Amino acid sequence: MSNKRNLSFWQMWNLSFGFFGVQIAYALQSANISRIFATLGADPHTLSFFWVLPPLMGMIVQPIVGAMSDKTWCRLGRRKPYLYVGSIVAVIVMALLPNSGSFNLTVKAALGFGAVMLMLLDTSINMAMQPFKMMVGDMVNEEQKTKAYSIQSLLCNAGSLVGYLFPYFFTWIGIKNTAPEGMIPPSVTWSFYIGAAILILCVMFTGVKVKEMNPEEYAEFHGIEPAKKDEPKEKTNIIKLLKEAPAAFWQIGLVQFFCWFAFLYMWNNTTGAIAENVWGTVDAKSAAFQSAGDWTGVLFAVQAVGSILWALALPLFRNEKVGYSVSLLLGAAGFISTYFIANQYLLFVSFLLIGCAWAAMLAMPFAMLTNSLSGKAMGTYLGLFNCTICLPQIVAALVGGFLFKTFGGDMVTIDSGAMVQSGQGVMLVIAGISLVLGAIAVFGIRTKRVNR
Repeated sequence: MSNKRNLSFWQMWNLSFGFFGVQIAYALQSANISRIFATLGADPHTLSFFWVLPPLMGMIVQPIVGAMSDKTWCRLGRRKPYLYVGSIVAVIVMALLPNSGSFNLTVKAALGFGAVMLMLLDTSINMAMQPFKMMVGDMVNEEQKTKAYSIQSLLCNAGSLVGYLFPYFFTWIGIKNTAPEGMIPPSVTWSFYIGAAILILCVMFTGVKVKEMNPEEYAEFHGIEPAKKDEPKEKTNIIKLLKEAPAAFWQIGLVQFFCWFAFLYMWNNTTGAIAENVWGTVDAKSAAFQSAGDWTGVLFAVQAVGSILWALALPLFRNEKVGYSVSLLLGAAGFISTYFIANQYLLFVSFLLIGCAWAAMLAMPFAMLTNSLSGKAMGTYLGLFNCTICLPQIVAALVGGFLFKTFGGDMVTIDSGAMVQSGQGVMLVIAGISLVLGAIAVFGIRTKRVNR
C-alpha cells in the first residue's frame, strides 16, 4: 500500500470536479421531475411510475459502461470517452425536457414525450456519472480513497445545492414561476438551460486536467498482470463476477437497498407533502403548488448543506460502521419529523438531518467496496454495484402507488372539480422507517480485501 503514490488535494479535486456539473443536472432532475409531470397532468397515483425510468436506465447503463470501459484504452483515456458522450447527450436532453408541454401535444403525448426525455436524461447522466467513481477507484490508493470519495461527495453536494436552488433563484430575480396550463414555468426551464451549460464546462475541465494511466501503469499500480498486446481480450462474465464478489458487495448492497428506497420517496413526494402540509393545497395547477415546488428545491439545498457539514464530522467516528449507522438514524428522524411540521422554515431542521444520511450514502459504500476489490474488473464491479442503488428505487416506484393509496389521506376536491388523494407526507414517514432498517443492516457489513 505504501509503494502507491499519493495524490495531492488538487489532483483529487480535479479528478472529481466534473461531478459538480453532472450533479447539478441530477439535482434538477430529482427536485423537478415530479413537479414537471404533475404540471403536465400526471395523476398522483401514477406519479411514482415515472420514477421507474431513471433507476431502470441506471441498472442497464452503468454495468455496460463499467464493463466496456474496463477494456477501453485509447488516446482520450479509459473512462473519459464515456464521460464525454454522456455529457453531450445530457446537455441536449436538458434543453428538451422542460419544453415537454410546449409542442402543442395532447396531455398523454406530452407525458409520453417527457417520459422519453427523462429516460434519455437519466441514461446520459448515468453514463457521465459513473466514470468519476471509476477514476477514483483506478487512480487513488487505499489510504487516500476515503478522502478522495469525500472530496467527490463535497463536489456532489455543492452541485446539488446549485441545482436545487436554481428555480427559486430565477423566480427571485423575476423570471415567471407560473405558466399556462400544461406548460412548465420559465423559472424551471431556464434552470435546466443554465445547468446544461455548467455541466459541459465542468466536464471539459476534468477532461483537460486529468490524465488517466496507461495499461502498464495501471497494472503496476494495482499489482495485477498487465494484458499482453497480442493477447485476446478476456470476455466479461458478469455472472461469474457476481459469484466471486466479496461478501461486502452484498452486505453493503442490503444497506443500499433501504437507503435508496427511502430517498426515492423524498424526491417523489416532498413537493406534494409540503404543498399540502404548509401551503394547504393538493392542486398541482395552483400557484401555491408551484411555490411549494420552489421550496422543495430550497429544502433539498438545505439537505446538501447538512450533508457537507456532516461529511466533516464523519471522520471523527473511530468506528466507520457506527458513523454510517448513526447517520442513517439521523436521516430517519428527519424524514419522520416532516409529517408533523407545518412551518416551511422548521423543515430546515428535518432536511439538515436528512443530509446526514445522504453524506454517509455518498462516501462510505464506495470507499468500503473499492477497498475490498483489486484493480481487475473495477469498473464492472462498480457498475454492478450501481444496481444496489437502482433496484431499490424501482421497487419503491412500483409499490409507491399502492402504499400511497393504502396509507394516504382522504379524497379531496380541487378547484377544477377533480378528486385527488391527500396525505403524501405519509410516504416520507415510510422513508424514515426504511432508513432505520438500513441503520440496523450496517452492522452486518464485513470488509476484507480480495485478490481478484
